[in-house]
Amino acid sequence: MENLKKSYQQILDDNFPEEMTVTFGHQKLIYKKKIWKINDEGQLVERGLRYGENPGQEAAMYELVNGNLVLAGCRFIGPGNSLVSGIDESMMLQFGKHPGKINMTDIDNSFNIMKYIMEKPAAVIVKHNNPCGVAWGSNPAEAFTRALRADRIAAFGGCLSLNRTCDKETAELINRQYLEVVVAPEYEGAALDILKTKKNLRIVKVPGIEKLSSLRDTIFPDFKSLMDGGIIVQQSPVTRIKSRNELMPAASDYKGVSYKIERTPTDREYEDMLFGWYVEQGVTSNSVIYIKNGVTVGIGTGEQDRVGVAEIAIYKAYTKYADLICFDRYGISYKELELAVKKGERKLLEKSAIDEETAAARGGLKGAVAVSDAFFPFRDGVDVIIEQGITAIIQPGGSLRDFESIMACNEADPRVTMVYTGQRAFKH
Repeated sequence: MENLKKSYQQILDDNFPEEMTVTFGHQKLIYKKKIWKINDEGQLVERGLRYGENPGQEAAMYELVNGNLVLAGCRFIGPGNSLVSGIDESMMLQFGKHPGKINMTDIDNSFNIMKYIMEKPAAVIVKHNNPCGVAWGSNPAEAFTRALRADRIAAFGGCLSLNRTCDKETAELINRQYLEVVVAPEYEGAALDILKTKKNLRIVKVPGIEKLSSLRDTIFPDFKSLMDGGIIVQQSPVTRIKSRNELMPAASDYKGVSYKIERTPTDREYEDMLFGWYVEQGVTSNSVIYIKNGVTVGIGTGEQDRVGVAEIAIYKAYTKYADLICFDRYGISYKELELAVKKGERKLLEKSAIDEETAAARGGLKGAVAVSDAFFPFRDGVDVIIEQGITAIIQPGGSLRDFESIMACNEADPRVTMVYTGQRAFKH
């Protein structure tokens, strides 16, 4: 066990080459390995990534420095647009435990979401390459607070990205939590001093966050190495949905009968559905997520069946809601309260009251919207969503049984609205 603990502090040798060249026919892309000069116990040393997904896995990060790629008339992102791969010593305001592969991919996926929601102050908290809390706010402090409270438990040890300057108020809020990484386009002097009191915190400044929205429609080659040594390469996905004008009211024809959704979304529902669809671009499929007033309520990720992931996201919403009530009321987690009740150290009434409040509020899902990254093959997923008081659904559409989902929405009391994106959003 002691050896396992030590492995997390270990810095591996780096046997990857300084430069990597990828050739596509007559086109060449030249990449340079990212190396940082790090103060290691008083000595300035050169280091790459700490390790890969786990201790014991060597890893390297490469930045595109020359070349471009044009395939099928499509030009991929070229040199000079680096964000995560361009992070250098001047941007690492504090290395903390210098970063590994997971830290960098978490930052990258937070940007993959952030690029769609830049119009307002936003906070994205990512853990294990999936968002656990995403929110808009009137300022960075409010955005962070809302994202954190969306899932206080999963945010522990996560990566926070902000799209506005981190000020003193936000830094003070951040410092009350345990995070591994904080990323922002800029830090006020007092904010940076506050954050640096956490010696292991990686503090990253990426001025390029401000240009994220300009990258929302650009694409890049996405590589997947296969276990047999093969490689799959694809174009990165781009959502076609830029505004509510691209969304289509749910409609379907089945055996000569036309089915149409009967209620039009409200302005608030449209805004939440768009926000949720953009968050969905950074969620591992199969996924269903719930959004309310510009903040995630429940996020279900990486499941094999759609009704199952809809149910898991509901369970998570209830769990997080109960935990938040408990923490606000007693300063402890719901699980700590549960254990204390079991041991006879606290009253069962305290837990029962929280359970009742959570059930009455349906885990905060009343009035929320549901987002699905692919169509519903049967109406069962839609039925479990509607049962929680969700008022609107956004999904790609295209199932042979779309008419059943439309019927479920029209039969609901009050009626539920549904729109199609006409595009799937799988992420593997």
